[in-house]
Amino acid sequence: MKSQIFARCFLVFTSIFLAYGAFAQEPGMKTLPPIKITTTAAKVDQRVWNSFRKSFEQAEEVKWYNLDKNLLAKFIMDDQQNTALFNKKGYLLYHIAYGSESNLPAELRKQVKSAYVDFNITKAIKVEEDDRTIWVVNLEDANNLILVRLENGELEEVKNLKKSS
Repeated sequence: MKSQIFARCFLVFTSIFLAYGAFAQEPGMKTLPPIKITTTAAKVDQRVWNSFRKSFEQAEEVKWYNLDKNLLAKFIMDDQQNTALFNKKGYLLYHIAYGSESNLPAELRKQVKSAYVDFNITKAIKVEEDDRTIWVVNLEDANNLILVRLENGELEEVKNLKKSS
């Protein structure tokens, strides 16, 4: 009997915890719709291909995917993984470059390092969308994982997590 009560209490607390986490988004954050990749070998229209080549001349190992009504390109450029989403007319919707500390511009690296002196930069992700450039930087020290966002010279801490011991 006690084990059933314990199990039910555990389920209730777990449900509350999960529900709280589902609604714990910060105001003003943009939530993207779920992504549905329908095929792994998409047929690429000439307009899309021309737009891609114009934007990413040095791209290698390009793979195309149908993504809802758009085309997603995954490729390597400048020794970094990249993702770019194009609409059917060849318009670039967004570009993401996945890098490390060395890929972060010097002035931004200095800004992050001055705010988080004892932290190591483990990832630096560049997101380009609608004439905006946003850097998402992962930081780590012995006890914490921190996610910061940089845009227009402003540094914003998005998430601060404690590591389990």
